[in-house]
Amino acid sequence: MSDTQQIWLDGNIVNKDEAKLSVFDHGLLYGDGIFEGIRFYSGRVFRLEEHIERLILSAKAIHLELPWSLEEICQATVDTIKANGLTDGYIRLVITRGEGGLGLNPYLCPKPSMFIIAAAIQLYPEENYLNGLELITCATRRPTPASLSPQVKSLNYLNNVMAKIECIQAGVMEGIMLNEQGYVAECTGDNIFVIKNGKLFTPPVSDGSLDGITRQVIFELCEKAQLELREKSMTRYDLYTADEIFLTGTAAEVIPVVKYDQREIGDGKPGPISKKLITDFRELANSEGTPCT
Repeated sequence: MSDTQQIWLDGNIVNKDEAKLSVFDHGLLYGDGIFEGIRFYSGRVFRLEEHIERLILSAKAIHLELPWSLEEICQATVDTIKANGLTDGYIRLVITRGEGGLGLNPYLCPKPSMFIIAAAIQLYPEENYLNGLELITCATRRPTPASLSPQVKSLNYLNNVMAKIECIQAGVMEGIMLNEQGYVAECTGDNIFVIKNGKLFTPPVSDGSLDGITRQVIFELCEKAQLELREKSMTRYDLYTADEIFLTGTAAEVIPVVKYDQREIGDGKPGPISKKLITDFRELANSEGTPCT
């Protein structure tokens, strides 16, 4: 990480060493806040407004009143990228409840704080996009929607962190998280798609998955390519017997899976539909977006 990296913090661009929050911030004390991850390619931010719209909806869901408009947050995002002189990379945009007292009461936090980080990122090595990932089933379950909607990108990510620890200890990079009913929800940080007999399936958001921006792009690409895609509740059996599996996420983009719980998926190599959608996604992501240079 560069010593000159610039951070947008509450209306100002500051050096990363000057980007500080209070120890009384409820984002730190209680995980009370929201975030978005956004990618930019070739000097354009991919699906910027969609991400910021989702951020604003997350804020509304947790009763967090924002002093910034959608347009202002979009502009702050672009300004952060420009300040760092980047053309390709990743944005982490975080809004906390703000400084308050040593208690849960969010109404004691007079104003939220927002910071924006722009940096280079590669979530998985390129060889995994060519040769595929291996997954496990995580023992840690997704929280029920009655606890907190999976559509809220909350700062309280400990559930996902614990599942990620299981993956690392098992020697893999990603794992499947089930809901309390035993149906597939999503991975620790990605959505999942299954291909069987030329048809694509993905868990419905009601089963505990985030309605990801990249997930929605896959819906668009499948419609354009006339590929049949529908939401379906799935068990591990549906994944074990799949012809192909791939994951999607802002940081992950689109990446194939070739092994799950020690079972080869298909012939153990990335399949043709997965490879086509990886190519189609990369072409789209590098050809549209909000200018940031």
